Amino acid sequence: MHVDTTGEVNFGLHFDAFDRLVLVNADGQRHVGVEPVRAFPLTDPDHWISICDAEGREVALIEDSSLLPDRVREPLEKELSRRVFLPHIERIVRVTGTDPTQWEVQTDRGQTTFLVKSDDEIRRFGPHKAMLIDAHGTRYVIEDVRALDHASRRTLERYL
Repeated sequence: MHVDTTGEVNFGLHFDAFDRLVLVNADGQRHVGVEPVRAFPLTDPDHWISICDAEGREVALIEDSSLLPDRVREPLEKELSRRVFLPHIERIVRVTGTDPTQWEVQTDRGQTTFLVKSDDEIRRFGPHKAMLIDAHGTRYVIEDVRALDHASRRTLERYL
């Protein structure tokens, strides 16, 4: 099943009594416990979302989630939000140490401190987006470096 840019959908999504995501295809076949997976979670999160069954086989591919009807988009977004922890950095409070460095930042989920193993874990995506990966593999995103305060931008530029 493929949902293209016309937005035609031949399946449904809902949660069962055990809060598992269920895909029901056009033939009425139920796939219980499906998992949505974004092909490009950082650079293009709304496009090319694969829905895989419990064995990891793709049962549906969504080209553009913004075109889905609410009855499909809402459970899809709920499940994706449960699976993705992606704090957005709003301000860099302080960075200390050298490989690893300790970062104290303000995010959209509150203030936190984490370790970054090396400068290789601090990456630029396009001209204005950046990502830091902490020692536990958690990704922290800066959507637009230009939106940071002056001190935060200066600190970040030392590592990019």
